[in-house]
Amino acid sequence: MATSNQSKEYLDNLRHSCAHLLAAAVLELYPSVKRAIGPSIEDGFYYDFDFGGVKISEEDFPKIENKMKELVKTWKSFEKKNVSTEKAKEFYKDNEYKIELIEEFSKGGKKLTFYQSGNYSDLCRGGHVDHPDLRLKYFRLLSLAGAYWRGNEKNKMLTRIYGTCFQTQKELDNYLKMLDEAKKRDHKKLGKELELFTFSSEVGQGLTIWLPKGAVIRRVIEDFMVSEQTKMGYHHVYSPHIGQKTLWKKSGHWDLYKEKMYSPMDVDGTEYLVKPMTCPMHIQSFEFKPKSYRDLPYKIAEIASVYRYEQSGELSGLLRVRSFTQDDAHIFCTPEQAVDEFIEVFNFIKKLYSSFGFNDYIIRLGIRSKKEKYLGNDAVWQKAEKKILEALKISKAKYIVSEGDAAFYGPKVDFVIKDALGRQWQCGTAQIDFMLPERFNLEYVDSDGKTKTPVMIHRAPLGSLERFLGILIEHYSGAFPTWLSPVQVKILSIAERHVLYANTIVNQLRTNGLRVELNDKNETLGNKIRDAQNEKVPYMLIVGDKEVVDNTVNIRKRSQKESNNIKLKEFIKNIKKEIEEKSIL
Repeated sequence: MATSNQSKEYLDNLRHSCAHLLAAAVLELYPSVKRAIGPSIEDGFYYDFDFGGVKISEEDFPKIENKMKELVKTWKSFEKKNVSTEKAKEFYKDNEYKIELIEEFSKGGKKLTFYQSGNYSDLCRGGHVDHPDLRLKYFRLLSLAGAYWRGNEKNKMLTRIYGTCFQTQKELDNYLKMLDEAKKRDHKKLGKELELFTFSSEVGQGLTIWLPKGAVIRRVIEDFMVSEQTKMGYHHVYSPHIGQKTLWKKSGHWDLYKEKMYSPMDVDGTEYLVKPMTCPMHIQSFEFKPKSYRDLPYKIAEIASVYRYEQSGELSGLLRVRSFTQDDAHIFCTPEQAVDEFIEVFNFIKKLYSSFGFNDYIIRLGIRSKKEKYLGNDAVWQKAEKKILEALKISKAKYIVSEGDAAFYGPKVDFVIKDALGRQWQCGTAQIDFMLPERFNLEYVDSDGKTKTPVMIHRAPLGSLERFLGILIEHYSGAFPTWLSPVQVKILSIAERHVLYANTIVNQLRTNGLRVELNDKNETLGNKIRDAQNEKVPYMLIVGDKEVVDNTVNIRKRSQKESNNIKLKEFIKNIKKEIEEKSIL
C-alpha cells in the first residue's frame, strides 16, 4: 500500500503504464481485439476489451504475461504526441469505443494526446513512469470479469482483465499472499458453507435471503444496536417501505438521487417510490407534534430496510446489494447542540467498532465537488462544514479530506475500517444537515419564545448490515466471537447411553439463553469434532461415561486441541461472562 501522496501517485502511474503494456500484449496475441479503456485502480489496474467471437479465460494469463515481459524490453519511454481529431479517428477507424472517447475528449477544441512505447500507441491523457523497461517488472494478471461499456447495461458487455503491479517482487508476493488468504475468507464462499445466507434467481439479483444461522447473527447485531441506542435516549420507530413521489421531490432525492431509485409505481392514480433512505420518514416522526428547545436533541432510530438500484455488474455478495438494512438514525437538535451531538456519534461509533473487533480505522471528511449538483447555497454548506470541523478538532480525530464524497444535502464523515488482512472498508457515516430541515419547514420554539429551524444529524454507524456482516465474515474467516456465533455450543455425545445426559445439558444451556445444538448421530467422536470445527462453533462439550458420573462436561475450544473437564455450572458462568463482555478472543 502507498504510504504517501507521492508514492501513491507513482504507483498509479506504474499501474497505468502496466495497463498499456497489457493492451499491447493482448493486441499482439489477438490482432482483431478492440480496446476500450484501461485505468489504474486501487491496488492495480484493468483494461476492457471487445474480443468479438474469441473466447479467453484465466488459463490464457501466462501466455499474455509472457508477451508483456517480451514487449516491455523495447519500451524505453512513453512518448507523448499531440494528435488531431481526424487523425485520431483514422487511427481507430474500426473501434467504436475509442471513437466515442475521441468525440468526448475533443469537445470544445480540446487537444488529444497519444502515448507511444515501442510499437504500441494509445489514446491517453498521461500519467506514466519513466524507463518502463526497467520499472514494469513486478506484475501479475489476476482475474476476468464482464463489464458493460461505460457502465451502462444497455451497452455491450466487454471483457475486463484485472491485474496488479508493484515496485518490488516482495511487495507483489505479499499482495498475492494476501489475495490467497482473502479467497479463503471470501464471504460468499463461507456464507454458503456456514449456511448464513443465499441469493435466488427467482427472487432477483442483489436481494439477500437470510438463512436461519445468518438471521441469528443479524438479530444479535440489531438487538445490540437497539439496546445501546435506547441507553443514549434514541426513540425507535418503524417507517413504510414506500412513499409518495411528492415526498421524494420535496426532499430533493428525486432530483439529485433518482439514478439510485427505482421507477415510480402507480397506486390509485398516485405515484409512489420505494425508499432509498429513511430521512423524509423520520422527519414526519419529528413533525408529529410541536417541539420546544426542551425536547431537543430529539433522536429517532430505526433498523430500516432500504432499496437502491445497483447495476448487475456491480453486485457482489453482501457487499453490494439492491436491498439492505441500515442502522439508521436522525438527531434533531439546536445549532448550539450540533457539535456535542456529533462528538457523541463519533464516540458511539468507536465503541461499536471496538465491540466487533475493529480498532483500526480512518475518518474521511467528504466535501463538495465542483462537478456535482447539491442542494442549497455556499453559506449553508460552509456552516455545516464548520460544525463538522469543530467536532473533529474537539475530538482530536485524525481525518483526511475527500472532495466529491459529500452527500447531496451536506458534508459527511465516513469511517473506513481495516480488517484482519489490512483491507479498507467504508462502513459508518455521519452528516450534519441544515438543508432538509429548511425544505420541510421544521421548527422548534427556542428559550426566547421565537420559532427556529433545527439542525439534522444523519448517522448510520455500521452502514449497511449486509455489507457489515460480509466484512465480519471475512475479518473472522467465519469464526465469529462467541457473542456473535449463531451456534455457541455444540454438545457431542460419545455413545447412545450418553444422549440423555447430553439433552439435560442442552436444556440447561438454553435456559441460560445460550445457542446450543446436540450432535447425537451414530458417528465417531472424531467425525463429530471435525464437523463442529468446520462449522466454526466456539465451544464443544464432549459427554461420555466420566462426565455422566461426575456431572461435568469436557470442554474443547475450536482453536485448541486440548480439552478439560469442568462443572457445567462453572462453564455456564464463564461463557455468559464472555458473551456479556463481548470478548473477541
